[in-house]
Amino acid sequence: MTIQSHEIGTIKIAEVTSDDMIIQSVQDGLDLMGNIYYQGFDKVILYEKNITPEFFDLKTKIAGEILQKFSNYRIGLAIVGDFSKYESKSMKDFIFESNKTKHINFVNTLEDALKNFSK
Repeated sequence: MTIQSHEIGTIKIAEVTSDDMIIQSVQDGLDLMGNIYYQGFDKVILYEKNITPEFFDLKTKIAGEILQKFSNYRIGLAIVGDFSKYESKSMKDFIFESNKTKHINFVNTLEDALKNFSK
């Protein structure tokens, strides 16, 4: 796992990349959040490919639990990927509602993630 730092004004953003799965469980999400927070980052960018597919099946409740923790600790999160492949109405609604909050964002590119964090 590699963390690349981006800064927008006084906001420190961690872009987390890996060739492996980073989040396979709620505990993995908590561990990552703690690691990022400890290093002084305000926001996190993750890639869809590094998150277990179960995250995108809302019945598992993994997404809800992880995103709730990020919200509670006020650590912004952007997930970069192609979300058009998720055909479930509940997942589409979940992404739409998350993006409205500006705290949790599902975006298509790194540039979109950084742009959202600069607002």
